[in-house]
Amino acid sequence: MNSKSVESMMIDISITEQQMVFKNRSIRLIFPVSTSKQGEGFKEGSNKTPLGMHEICEKIGKGAESGTVFRDRVKTERIAVINGEGNDLITSRILRLKGLQIRNANTYERYIYIHGTNDEKNIGKKASAGCIRMKNRDIIELFDHVKIGCKVYIRR
Repeated sequence: MNSKSVESMMIDISITEQQMVFKNRSIRLIFPVSTSKQGEGFKEGSNKTPLGMHEICEKIGKGAESGTVFRDRVKTERIAVINGEGNDLITSRILRLKGLQIRNANTYERYIYIHGTNDEKNIGKKASAGCIRMKNRDIIELFDHVKIGCKVYIRR
């Protein structure tokens, strides 16, 4: 992989707007997201979304069917019913984050991801348990554009 191709990539997530912007050279994609209903923070077990600079360190789910449920980052044989189940399921794709600053250094250990969800009706609102949720079609599109090492900035 060409390091220059990763250097030109950036994901900017606005908690206030509940929106993500992905930029890579001439590509600019905008997606609605859902961040933590508990707010922003760094404490283990807080279920809060960590602010600051991160990078994508793992891509999980390539080729999985839209709505595929993941458990402990492993694909199951189950397909979620979108907006039909109460559980906070991780679906379609997972982009695992690693914090790059002292304050968010535990992001990886907290299992903070950008991922698809079965709860698409709440995208655009603070509704997650700390991760950044996306609509399944959106995470699949983003997954295909993003590379390991892509910087992710999460801000208020």
